[in-house]
Amino acid sequence: MQLSDIKKQIDGTCGRLSVNAEVRGVALHSRDVRPGWIFVAIPGASIDGLRYAEDAVRRGAVAVVTESVAGERLSVPVITVADARLAAARLAAILNGWPARSLKVVGITGTNGKTTVAHMVRAGLQRSGMVPGMTGTIAYEIGERRIAASRTTPDALTLQDLLRQMVVHGCRSAVMEVSSHALSQSRVADIDFAVAGFTNLTREHLDYHQTMDAYYEAKALLFRRLVGTATAVINRDDAWGVRLLQEPLVCRRLSYGLAPGADIAAETLKLSLEGSTFQVHTPWGAQAVRLLLPGRHNVSNALAAIGLCIAAGADLPSTLQALEGVSMVRGRLERVPAAVPFRVFVDYAHTDDALRHVLAALRPLTPGRLIVVFGCGGNRDRGKRALMGAVAVELADIVVVTSDNPRQESPSVIIDEILVGVGDHPVEVAVERREAIRLALALAREGDTVLIAGKGHETYQEAGGIMAPFNDVDVVQDELATLAKGAS
Repeated sequence: MQLSDIKKQIDGTCGRLSVNAEVRGVALHSRDVRPGWIFVAIPGASIDGLRYAEDAVRRGAVAVVTESVAGERLSVPVITVADARLAAARLAAILNGWPARSLKVVGITGTNGKTTVAHMVRAGLQRSGMVPGMTGTIAYEIGERRIAASRTTPDALTLQDLLRQMVVHGCRSAVMEVSSHALSQSRVADIDFAVAGFTNLTREHLDYHQTMDAYYEAKALLFRRLVGTATAVINRDDAWGVRLLQEPLVCRRLSYGLAPGADIAAETLKLSLEGSTFQVHTPWGAQAVRLLLPGRHNVSNALAAIGLCIAAGADLPSTLQALEGVSMVRGRLERVPAAVPFRVFVDYAHTDDALRHVLAALRPLTPGRLIVVFGCGGNRDRGKRALMGAVAVELADIVVVTSDNPRQESPSVIIDEILVGVGDHPVEVAVERREAIRLALALAREGDTVLIAGKGHETYQEAGGIMAPFNDVDVVQDELATLAKGAS
């Protein structure tokens, strides 16, 4: 595409456009620029991308897109726009051939449950012959290819390239976890979602959004952009979901929930550690369902997935058959196989609400004691630390507080802030996560349940700028083997 056409597409202004070059690509980092590409200078919180513009030009950039007129001193055309992130998303869509227009795109947002719902939806669409690709917290999936995810929703350039690859590989639909950061930063702009789901909203990312209202406003952007035949599938059990249902959205909407009155609802619910059974009632009929995933929260996740699949074009019988086959989502109440008289689960719960839901799911199903190991991430919302401590001592019999990606903070300082919420309750503290897991397993007896919370699918521990290999499931298995040797 010609540079002059690009300028029009992104609503840019340019003082001089003497050379109407052919644009071959776009980059957000100067080191990624190749000859014939456009460099988009994103203004950052501390560093403006414009400071790297000269390096981009040296690498072959034919133009620079920026929000600042200060770039006009460069030797290539400078296109000024109101929103550089929005321009980057538009450029990515254009240069990848608008791939989302060839896919039925399903977006899922909310604090908790996105990953499980996404896996359920993918299964339902696959069973219905809709050939889905997927992007999410654990991995980006295109056909049989899995790419480890760097973030829940990648930057606009990466995302549009992934969608293009899905089209090339014959995908007919795409399932996408959509983070609040992605919505705030226009990463999913110029993607027309056919269906969007809202799971819940609880305290998280307030280091970025500052307030719950601002956090909600970011999530709501996904639904306010739905038009025409697009459908919003919203959790009626969540207070923020009720607020969203009351908004004047210009799309179809479906509610789901465990409480009576939702469009998609569950009745006669029975729970066990092996899963759940319930009767689902929908506008398309009612049917008995058996889930292999334990917990009330996973029943709610299943209701969301049912609504999303049907709204996307799947049929109810195929969707329910697929959901009944979803046996495990990595790092989401993942049971660690072990020949011991107690159960061990690994879960990604890293907010007070998520920890509450997982412990509440395990509590009535545990004949013995409930033991939890958890920590809080560094350089993130500090306000949730004491809240997580309070939830842990309320619902667990034994609490082991440890580290969970302390990043640039002192692990001991983070732990002290968690302990503020513990009060006078006795807890164990082990700064090193492996030591904490070892302690919890050593304390476990027949009939107990051990929950290792916080990291879930993650395979690293981030501390002091170093990403060290660390996988909770592997560590549990290693420590159980060591304990077995010591007992023999």
